[in-house]
Amino acid sequence: MKGKREVQNNIDLKETSFWKWLPTVLLALGFFFSWPTVFNALPKSLSDPLPISSLKIDTPLELCGERVPLEMQEVQERLEKELLLTLWDRPQAILWLKRSRRYLPYIEEMLKKNGMPGDLKYIALAESALRPHAGSPKGAMGFWQFMQNTGRQYGLVIDSRIDERRNIFSSTQAAIRYFKDLYRMFGSWTLVAAAFNMGEDGLSDEIREQGIKDYYRLYLPIETQRYVLRIISIKLIFSDPQRYGFHLSAEDYYPPLEFDRIQVNCLQDTHLRIIAQAAKTHFKEIKDLNPEIRGYFLSAGKHTILIPKGASQGFEARYQALLHDEPADQKEQIYVVQVADTLSSIANRFSVPLSSIIRWNRLDPATSLHPGDKLVIYRSIQEPAERDEEEGKGASPVND
Repeated sequence: MKGKREVQNNIDLKETSFWKWLPTVLLALGFFFSWPTVFNALPKSLSDPLPISSLKIDTPLELCGERVPLEMQEVQERLEKELLLTLWDRPQAILWLKRSRRYLPYIEEMLKKNGMPGDLKYIALAESALRPHAGSPKGAMGFWQFMQNTGRQYGLVIDSRIDERRNIFSSTQAAIRYFKDLYRMFGSWTLVAAAFNMGEDGLSDEIREQGIKDYYRLYLPIETQRYVLRIISIKLIFSDPQRYGFHLSAEDYYPPLEFDRIQVNCLQDTHLRIIAQAAKTHFKEIKDLNPEIRGYFLSAGKHTILIPKGASQGFEARYQALLHDEPADQKEQIYVVQVADTLSSIANRFSVPLSSIIRWNRLDPATSLHPGDKLVIYRSIQEPAERDEEEGKGASPVND
């Protein structure tokens, strides 16, 4: 009996080992048979000369018309470092290129209209990788990574309803105003880029302490020492993608941003679902075209927004009809808080999600209600709680 039990135990152990290792074996087989596809996407050999040869710059190099002193060994080494690191992260560089035709034409047009160097567009790539919701742990947000105070200082609306740092047009106009102020202060576009990264006060202090006004000879925070060279490396790749191994056809680029710009007059808070219906599209497309809108509603007042191209024809008539025909149970109702009411009890009374009441009334979840307080209720609207104002929070401003 003992011998038979030992044999059975050995069989059980073998079966257990078999099932334990089966996924690993299958994964290895899958990788083996897919290797040709993976291999073709990589350099042909580990000694592929592309990264090394691409470091050799045969012609004078400029940023915003200002010469890059490559004869300085330290500058050459710093540029090589940034270029190699960028080329190593090839998926990110590919995404830069693919997004470029969606947003860069608008940035280029605005820079040209304001008499600004076209190379400033590469700052947006270095800052956000052209992602409207890119954010940093310190609170920077949007295409140009404005902090709230700086954004407001240069004319951006940033509140609980709108964050124009996410709007490509508003944020680029704010960046242009900022660039103009920085150029008046420093007289050098290279120093403008450095100040955009570390702040004009910090850069002014370093110039005063070190007694020199040349970015390439200033000892600055490590991030700022790398920043301008990173922008130059992006310019090099965009100037000749094929040289650096990026062979994209016209079809590989994401299509340009296309839209109609309209003005909407909201007599009261208006759900974006109604805007989408009037534009013959969906809620998501309105949010994607207008990433600056936070939440589900446009506040009372006039708003300039983007809708799908061609949808402006007849929009106003459809919009007014939708407002007029909206079912009575979807219209705004005002509830007066009674003694002993809580947000949960009110949500249960009207059969709506608690999160919706909080969102409709822009409440802090910890808010204490008092008898006589008035709450807005939309009885038949039930959406998930909003999260879009948290998009990008804590994310890298560059990498996806």
